[in-house]
Amino acid sequence: MAGHSQFKNIMFRKNRQDAQKSKLFSKLSREITVSAKLGMPDPAHNPRLRAAIAAAKAQSMSKDVIERVIKKAQGGDAENYDEVRYEGYGPGGVAIIVEALTDNRNRTASDVRATFSKYGGALGEAGSVAFMFNRTGSIVYPTKVGSADAMLEAAIEVGADEVVSTKESHEFLCRQEDFASVRDALEAKLGAPQSGAIVWRPLNNVAVSEEQGASLLKLLDVLDDHDDVQNVYANYEMSDALMEKLSAA
Repeated sequence: MAGHSQFKNIMFRKNRQDAQKSKLFSKLSREITVSAKLGMPDPAHNPRLRAAIAAAKAQSMSKDVIERVIKKAQGGDAENYDEVRYEGYGPGGVAIIVEALTDNRNRTASDVRATFSKYGGALGEAGSVAFMFNRTGSIVYPTKVGSADAMLEAAIEVGADEVVSTKESHEFLCRQEDFASVRDALEAKLGAPQSGAIVWRPLNNVAVSEEQGASLLKLLDVLDDHDDVQNVYANYEMSDALMEKLSAA
């Protein structure tokens, strides 16, 4: 469920079809469950839960379903999930970080390792690629909230480092330690965001060939499609034309 970043090639996310909505809802529910268990059930006092609910609403999860998941988590009836991070390399030496929520570490680790191997990658040890990324706060709004100039003014006002505006959205970026304050200030100014999370942003990107790109996108796609995987990040660089060509293949 890799939430989309407007920085090209930072975070891969598959464009899901309607038939996959149940799987997406399952991933969203896991994040809500973990967030509700770790903090207060009231999103006003639980930033992570508030972000999880915003992400769920952005995917049209109903209020009733969200409230049911929170109630189940607080009642102790929900599954217990461990937060796990996997790191490795894909085709062309691309660094990849996989974040998962799992109720069976051995199963998930085995599946992730097998996927890396199948598509020309290799799973590494913890910390093997994380040093190539920065932890960055990302708050995303739809373009309808205002113009690029207005968003730039908002970014300066709330203390964000920068804002990246495209035809699809505005993405505010900030330091990890400033994430909560920037998100709250933006929410007060612009309303609830489409998404908000601390993401892995690569320090440098790796250019890949068409052949490497085909294998890499398949690897990222399969990883992202795994039930236990929440987010997939990679530091690859690919032209829009090549991306469209490979995505259509």
